[in-house]
Amino acid sequence: MKRIVCEEPYRFNITEIKKPEPKPGEALVTIKRIGVCGSDFHAYCGRQPFFSYPRVLGHELAGEIAEIRDSRGLLKPGDPVTVIPYLECGHCAACRSGRPNCCMNLNVLGVHIDGGMQEYLAVPADHLLKTENLTHSEAAVVECLSIGAHAAERADIRKGETVLVIGAGPIGLGVMKFSKLKGANVIAMDLREDRLAFSRMWAGADETVVAGENAAAEIKRLTAGDFPQAVFDATGHAASMNEAYKYAAYGGRLVYVGLVNDRLSIPDPEFHKRELAILSSRNALRSDFAAVIRAIENGAVDTGRFITGHLPFSEVAGGFESAFAPEENPVKVIINLAD
Repeated sequence: MKRIVCEEPYRFNITEIKKPEPKPGEALVTIKRIGVCGSDFHAYCGRQPFFSYPRVLGHELAGEIAEIRDSRGLLKPGDPVTVIPYLECGHCAACRSGRPNCCMNLNVLGVHIDGGMQEYLAVPADHLLKTENLTHSEAAVVECLSIGAHAAERADIRKGETVLVIGAGPIGLGVMKFSKLKGANVIAMDLREDRLAFSRMWAGADETVVAGENAAAEIKRLTAGDFPQAVFDATGHAASMNEAYKYAAYGGRLVYVGLVNDRLSIPDPEFHKRELAILSSRNALRSDFAAVIRAIENGAVDTGRFITGHLPFSEVAGGFESAFAPEENPVKVIINLAD
C-alpha cells in the first residue's frame, strides 16, 4: 500500500509498505478521506509540539472497514466509519475518571504515532464510529468539529450566555457553532475580515470584532460593560493567549483551545479580582464525536461550506503548501483517496 511520510520539515515522501493486518480487537480501515488540520500543517513546517520525524500525518479520518477482529459484533466489513484518533492507556487517573482525551500516556494518530495518510490503517475497533448517514467527506470533518464541541462542553456553556471566540480558523469556528447550538450569544474575533464574515455566515456569530488595540473597547460596548461569561482562545498564538483574560467577565471562564509551544503569563491581580476560571480543552470524547455526527445528520452543521478544498492523495507531496496559500482562503481541505 502507499503512504505519505513527512520525513522532515517541508518534505513529504510517498513510500510503499505491506498492508497491515489487524490484531484481535482491531479493524483494518480503508482510508477514504483525510481532513488536514492546522496541526498537520504546523508539523509539516516544523512547528508542532510533541512531534518527531519521520511521521505519517493524518488524524481526521474517514473510511470503510475492510477487515475486523472484534467479538462484540457492533461493526462489520463494509461499514463506513470515522476514527477517534486518541489512543489512551485505559489505566491512568484520567482514563479511570472517564477522560481518556487527556490520558497521561496518550498516543494521537499522526502526532505521537503514524496516522492516516495511507491507504489502510489498523485501529482499535472501539475507536470507530459508524457514519452510515454521512458522506466520506462529512465523516472526515467529525474529529475537527468535535474539538469545538468538546470545548463548549468543557466551558459548560449555558443558554443566554455571551461567549467570545478568538480565532476564526476551523477549530474556532467549531467552538462558535456548538456554542450557538447551546443557545449562547457568540462574538467572533479575528484579524481577518473575510474570516469574520465567514463566522457570521457559517457559524451564526452574532457579532464580530477585529483583533487589535480597539478590541477590548468594542467587546465592552457589545456587552454593555459586562464582558463575555466565557472566552475561548483558539489561535495557538502566545501573544493572543496571554491577552485573552482581558476580555473575560468578572466570575467568567477562560478556555484555551489552541496549543502553543511556549509559556503563558497572566497578571495575578487581574486573575484574582475577576475570580477567573482558567481551563484547557484537549481533544474530544466519544460523546462529542456522537454529538457532531448527529448535528451533521440533522442539518444543524453545514459541512458543504466548511469544506473549501479537495486535494488528491497523489498530489499531496507536491501540492500541500499551495493548498494552504493565503490567497486560497482555505477553511478545511480534504485529501481524497479512492471512493
